[in-house]
Amino acid sequence: MKVAILCGGKGTRLRELTGVLPKPLVEIGGKPILWHIMKIYSYYGFNDFILCLGYKGEMIKEYFMNQADWRYNDFILDFKSKKHEIIYKANNYKVKHEDWKITFVDTGQETNTGGRIKKIEEYIGGDDFFVTYGDGLSDIDLNKLLDFHKKNKKIATITCVNPPSQFGVVEINEEGIITKFEEKPLLNQWISGGFFVFNKRIFDYIRENDILEKEPFEKLAKERQAIAYKHKGFWKCMDTYKDTRVLNELWKNNKAYWKKWS
Repeated sequence: MKVAILCGGKGTRLRELTGVLPKPLVEIGGKPILWHIMKIYSYYGFNDFILCLGYKGEMIKEYFMNQADWRYNDFILDFKSKKHEIIYKANNYKVKHEDWKITFVDTGQETNTGGRIKKIEEYIGGDDFFVTYGDGLSDIDLNKLLDFHKKNKKIATITCVNPPSQFGVVEINEEGIITKFEEKPLLNQWISGGFFVFNKRIFDYIRENDILEKEPFEKLAKERQAIAYKHKGFWKCMDTYKDTRVLNELWKNNKAYWKKWS
């Protein structure tokens, strides 16, 4: 089953690092966050990746080509041009712990998220496929997510999470007395946490320039073809430099809850 990862954005809210690197190569514990995401999927046996490249995409290709410690199991690198022509293929590269197939697709420098998904339609193959962002980590059980998707038979299954508030919350009584203070509690609202499962029918809902989270999702919601998989475990998006520091601290202190592999 294919796993598409959106790796083409500019990461403008992380300019301290993304001026030099594409966001998916920003490191957590000495490895790119993209590697961590792929390890999550690989842990559950999903090893066939499509990386939707854009901003500094060549650096992502080079990262995977230059791993000297990848030695044992065969994997395939398929390089795709903007016209989706194979310009390089290597069948004999070795990977240390993974048996990964990685297809790199240049989906454009300025393409929106929906457009990036649209550009990989011909590479999907099966009925269902995973999609996620190149900057989010979670301890989600991907097998349960997939089972949920198949059971409900919707076009889109969207993992939804309760993020923490950015601010402390106070409760105030009628006299103006503060009765409770809670530092950055989880919000009651649900947000999309990525980690999607899509049926291939989703391509009928996406146009070349769409933002995935706008028109396509709005159409799916209107037609009752999107369903929420509520995840109440760990989830963290690396959106800012502060987020990068938090994730690195979790890794350093053996609290990387997304790390299920040994």
